[in-house]
Amino acid sequence: MSRPARIIVGISGASGAAIGLRVLERLAQNTEAEIHLVVSPAARRTLAGEVGPDALDRARRLAARCHDHDDIGASIASGSFQTLGMIVAPCSMRTLCAIAYGQLGDLLVRAADVQLKERRRLVLLARESPLHLGHLRAMTQVTEAGAIIAPPVPAFYLQPQSIAEIVDQIALRAIGLAGFELSGLPIREWPGESGGV
Repeated sequence: MSRPARIIVGISGASGAAIGLRVLERLAQNTEAEIHLVVSPAARRTLAGEVGPDALDRARRLAARCHDHDDIGASIASGSFQTLGMIVAPCSMRTLCAIAYGQLGDLLVRAADVQLKERRRLVLLARESPLHLGHLRAMTQVTEAGAIIAPPVPAFYLQPQSIAEIVDQIALRAIGLAGFELSGLPIREWPGESGGV
């Protein structure tokens, strides 16, 4: 019997905490996923403020293993711990810059750095607007190191009818970018324009 595919989900303190929770919910629906979770202290506040006081507990229940943000000796801090990759949703600019420049002071950043050095998928749902030059340079730096930057931009061409649909589409897109196949889930694709050549 094969081991479930391990995937790390990091939630940092940017706005958009509901996306991180939805990523966890969607992954947890798939029995092939072994979810490892790390949540920054700022994300705890954002989860409570944007989703509700029980959001952190909900997130923790969805994971196979929850890791302390300060535990740089955790299993996910080592490249020998095999994972499919990592999604940081949302990814604050503070976290993105720390990953870009190797400032490995906490487990979330260290786990992300491990994905880069091991050439695994690292998907960063960078959440900030507008962006200044320092942000853009950090985004270039982390992209050159191998990360995928995927701002949580709605796919309006799918004509979402609610914020929940937008959040779900962004979460599913992030999971797909991480290389995780979710069997049986309604991932909507652009159908193409009719009347093509």
